[in-house]
Amino acid sequence: MDIEKLKAAAKDVAKNSYSPYSKFTVAAAFYNQQGEMFTGVNVENVSYGLTICAERNAICASVTQGSTSIHTLVIYTPTPTPTPPCGACRQFISEFSKDARIISICDSEQMTDTTIDKLLPSSFSDF
Repeated sequence: MDIEKLKAAAKDVAKNSYSPYSKFTVAAAFYNQQGEMFTGVNVENVSYGLTICAERNAICASVTQGSTSIHTLVIYTPTPTPTPPCGACRQFISEFSKDARIISICDSEQMTDTTIDKLLPSSFSDF
C-alpha cells in the first residue's frame, strides 16, 4: 500500500475541511484491508459537541460503502508538528482495527508512525 499516496490524498482533501470556529484543519486518508482508500475532513458545528473529526468522517464514509476495516491511516494537519488522533477517534479506530498503522503528518518533515494499540492500549471492546 502506497503511503505517499495516502499522505497526498490527506493533504489534498484538507482544503475541504469545514473549520470556521477553531480554524484547525484536519484531514484523514486510510486504506482498508483490501487496499481501498477513504478520506475525510473535520466538520465543525457552532454547537461544538456536534463537530465530527476527520478520522471518524473517513471511517463513516467507508462503512457507508460496506468496508469495516482499517489497515493504514494518515492524519494531516497544516501545523509545524504532527497531531495524533483525539481520544474519541482512537476508540473509534479501534472498533475497526486492533492493529491499524497510524501516521500523523504536518507541514514540516516531522511525523509520527505508530499503531492504534500503542495509542490506545486498553480500548473499550467487546472482549
